[in-house]
Amino acid sequence: MLTVDLDEAIERFVRERGELVARLRDLPPEAWERQGRHPEYALYTVFGLARHIVLHDLLHGYRIEDSLRRQEWPEQEAPPHVEPPHVEPEEPTVQALIPGSLARMKVGEINLLGPFQVPGLAPRPIRVYLPKNYNPAEPHFGLYMFDGQNVFDDLPSFSGGWYIHEAVEGLAKSKRPVPVVIGIEHGGPGRNLELSPFPFEAEPGQIEILLDWVTRHLMPALTAELNLVPPPLGAVIGGSSMGGLAAFWSHFHHPESFGGALVMSPSFWVASQAIFVDIAAQPTPEVSRIYLDAGAREDKGKVVEAIQRMTEHLVERGYDSDRLMWRADPRGTHSEAAWRRRLPAALRFMYRRG
Repeated sequence: MLTVDLDEAIERFVRERGELVARLRDLPPEAWERQGRHPEYALYTVFGLARHIVLHDLLHGYRIEDSLRRQEWPEQEAPPHVEPPHVEPEEPTVQALIPGSLARMKVGEINLLGPFQVPGLAPRPIRVYLPKNYNPAEPHFGLYMFDGQNVFDDLPSFSGGWYIHEAVEGLAKSKRPVPVVIGIEHGGPGRNLELSPFPFEAEPGQIEILLDWVTRHLMPALTAELNLVPPPLGAVIGGSSMGGLAAFWSHFHHPESFGGALVMSPSFWVASQAIFVDIAAQPTPEVSRIYLDAGAREDKGKVVEAIQRMTEHLVERGYDSDRLMWRADPRGTHSEAAWRRRLPAALRFMYRRG
């Protein structure tokens, strides 16, 4: 039995949390984006740490309230009970859930669908944003984004969202088409492997497994249900960091599915920059528009150097300013906030007419 003085414990908790809040309030804006190492997360910032602490405290609060509201507690330990083996039910497929789902979706809102079974990988939901001008009788472009937890609002993301649903609506002001946005959530701890086309930490990359599901199952179902312009002309793939690497690779290896790639701060360092040899061996897609960027404050400028090198390679292959945009952000960091800030210009380029 615990011998903790409850009043003293509560007083200490309130005092320590008060001190923490005071320190957080004094942080300058750039300090919230400061990154640290974490054994499970590819990106961990001060913002993510603070968010984790809050959520952890809320979980304890719930446990306490649950205990206090119990009608009765057993006076003695119940006899041992052997539970039957637990079998996880299989998640439904996109073919089972997506047909007919448009009737339940709301225009101008982020619609959560699934979770869906992904053969060979963890099940996951997708998030679909139907723009305010969405008309099911008219064809719309589709923008597919990796790391779907991060590209919309703040709630699903520990590091803040991109607010891509607001950014795409801005395209209407310049009479550009406003795409339907499909956010494909990652599979949790296996994210780096499933977004890598190359060996990662001595394990084989799994991007082809994920893309098999995306291109052969998810895209056909959504194209039919939402009246999307068929690929490759109607589909762009995008992402940042490992998602940026995955998007760039996907465009060149699946040009029949993706006519463009929106690539932010891609992890071209994976497998000793194997992406350069790999892409050089691929033919140039017939339909191709590419946006590339990086922040000067990422890895002491090394990310910018790698992206510039890839840009020079694409120019040598014949890419002009209509098919390729390259941006080095002088104050950019490897963070959701930096990608959110650069997103509107990237979208204007990807959806320019002509």
